[in-house]
Amino acid sequence: MTPTLPRRPRWRSLALLALCLAPLLWPLEHLAERYYRSELAGQNRQTLDLYVANLLGTLHRYEVLPQILGDLPALRAVLGAPDDGVTQGNANRLLKNIAAQTGAEVMYLMDTSGQTLAASNWDKHDSFVGRNFSFRPYFSEAMAGRLGRFFGLGTTSAKRGYFFAAAVRNGEKIIGVLVIKVDLDHTESLWGKTPEQLLVTDHNGVVILTSRPEWRFRATRTLSNAERAAITAIQPYPTREPRPLNLSPTAWLPQTQEIAETGWSVSILAPRTLIDRPVRTVVAIGGATLLVVMLLLGLMMQRRRHYLERIAFEAKARRELEGRVAERTSDLEGLNRRLKQEVLEREQAQQELVRAQDDLVQAGKLSALGTMSASISHELNQPLAAIRSYAENAEVLLDHERTEDARGNLKLISELTGRMASIIAHLRAFARRDRHAPESVALQPALDDALALLAKRRRSMDVELIRDLPAATLWVEAGETRLRQVLGNLLANALDALTEKGPPRKLWLSAESTDDGVNLYIRDNGPGFCMEALGRASEPFYTTKTRTQGLGLGLAICETLMRAFGGELSFANHKQGGALITLRLRAGAPGVSLQPSEDRSA
Repeated sequence: MTPTLPRRPRWRSLALLALCLAPLLWPLEHLAERYYRSELAGQNRQTLDLYVANLLGTLHRYEVLPQILGDLPALRAVLGAPDDGVTQGNANRLLKNIAAQTGAEVMYLMDTSGQTLAASNWDKHDSFVGRNFSFRPYFSEAMAGRLGRFFGLGTTSAKRGYFFAAAVRNGEKIIGVLVIKVDLDHTESLWGKTPEQLLVTDHNGVVILTSRPEWRFRATRTLSNAERAAITAIQPYPTREPRPLNLSPTAWLPQTQEIAETGWSVSILAPRTLIDRPVRTVVAIGGATLLVVMLLLGLMMQRRRHYLERIAFEAKARRELEGRVAERTSDLEGLNRRLKQEVLEREQAQQELVRAQDDLVQAGKLSALGTMSASISHELNQPLAAIRSYAENAEVLLDHERTEDARGNLKLISELTGRMASIIAHLRAFARRDRHAPESVALQPALDDALALLAKRRRSMDVELIRDLPAATLWVEAGETRLRQVLGNLLANALDALTEKGPPRKLWLSAESTDDGVNLYIRDNGPGFCMEALGRASEPFYTTKTRTQGLGLGLAICETLMRAFGGELSFANHKQGGALITLRLRAGAPGVSLQPSEDRSA
């Protein structure tokens, strides 16, 4: 039986459907308006931030000048002798030169009554000299000891400007006021020819800067009686009754940013047409799309005659799909069997991993024993070398019958053996993770002890020691033995580095107090650190020396001890050559710590 083909669609039905879908254009218009408004707001926000930053940069450049220039002798001389023509001429020329160099419009100096004694425009027809500006608010602010700020129209020059004023003092007494006027006209010219308009209003809501000259000095809101009285008193505008600026809220899209330090509001007004035009374009595109959809619907209705063929095709596809599903099911069963086998193999591997972890723990214990043995050997090497040196000197002194000097060497040997015992006890406590509480330690004596251990070697190498340490004792949070241990290792490493360099050999020691504590700097003029050494300097067993010269544990131990103090150890190369090691220690309380020393408690 041949299926009956459906009738062709009626255009009346399509028109009815179009009327039903037409309301969809309204949310499209709403979404397009929100999108373009957001895009425009983002662009204007960036432009507004740039303009505000430029405006504040211009003001900040002149903000500190009145306070600095108030100390100039030529200006103080005029305040001391206002009737002296020579001092007044010198002050006028000085202010003119400074104004030309800084770009300020006018600089002028007033006495305590507001009378202008000297000005940078003294030789012009609108000179400020002899005029009284005590009615300006910046004068009263400066006389009160504060930085005076004011934007207004000059009563003499009739030009806009921003005024900075600061008091000139003689000790605690205010003897005058120095004022700088900054020209802001160029900030309007930076805006350029754009559809958006610039609007800067002061605390009265009056437009002071704008890209439209006809908006200048117009009020954006209704002024109160107090504001009108203040405008009459200080005369900031060319008119005492600013005309209102009536802007249609439907014609402009404003965006405002406040400047707290000046009390200004900077606004960008974007014409509504910048949004309306693209929105209309989007709606037109939406309408055209709707028309295309209607045409496509008509085409789909015409193609209904192929419905029977599609039904047959779908039935065939369903049968093929069932066959593929059965094939896939068989594949999944095989995959499941392989996964079970892999699970069994992974369980066996897990058991072997547990056995390997046990072996690794045992190896770690043996490695820790080896590291402790190497640490003891490294830390006792320097005291043993010093004991050998003192013993040889004592033998020579006894041969020369200098028994007192020999007794002194023996006393030093006794102190070094005590220190070796303290080091061994400290390493034993470190091995069992014991921690001594940091105590207040004098930095200079600990540094002197470390230098004494290496004095003979330093003199034999002809190393010049340059010390830049404060005369006052620097107290740090550390441990007596551990601090000497760190300093001895770092100084010994510095001497090792200097062996690779010919004379002159120099070693710098300097220290300073900071807000965070005390910084000690050890610098040499040796070859410095290579790039690999900078990254691995504190890594255990890493060394650039031969096996007979070192184990590579010194810097690793030093960094561990510094962390125990709550300090920090950093390595770098000095810009003039050589290595620079910085020790950052926490500041300690002056005097002797009440806690038992770690030398005794170990």
